[in-house]
Amino acid sequence: MATSCFSFSTNCLLPTANLTIGRAVTLYFQLLTFNFLLIMSEAKIRVLLAKPGLDGHDRGVKVIARALRDSGMEVIYTGLRQTPEQIATAALQEDVQIVGLSILSGAHMTIFPRVLELMREKGMDDVVLFGGGIIPEDDIPKLKLHGVGEIFLPGTSTDEIIKYIRENVKPRD
Repeated sequence: MATSCFSFSTNCLLPTANLTIGRAVTLYFQLLTFNFLLIMSEAKIRVLLAKPGLDGHDRGVKVIARALRDSGMEVIYTGLRQTPEQIATAALQEDVQIVGLSILSGAHMTIFPRVLELMREKGMDDVVLFGGGIIPEDDIPKLKLHGVGEIFLPGTSTDEIIKYIRENVKPRD
């Protein structure tokens, strides 16, 4: 016997008048499907992070990776000792919108231009390249002339990096 009252729970208000179990289950799955589609429609920014060269210190890039992930971005970390060719290939295969390099070894004036060259050869003109690490301030304008979007020095807050990415990369449809 159906009643014309309401059942309350912590998550929903469910009218029970003339509502069968089958109909309730159907409505529940329709709501789940709607929520799933809503979440999936919010395209995430895809970020590739890499440690090129012989530098073996990756604590900083892991902190950045976690902060970007926690802010809702999809992060692919390629690991240590990546070549520019590996980085550009991974960026293409992963269909990322932005690539971040962490360089502490002093090879930034060679590695950044080479990664940019390879990305352009692969048709990734719309992919932003940024970086961070131990990079002399005098070299930053030169790197930007090559096409590097931004360089973040030690002490930069993760919020500043997240803000830069969100302002310079739009999620794809």
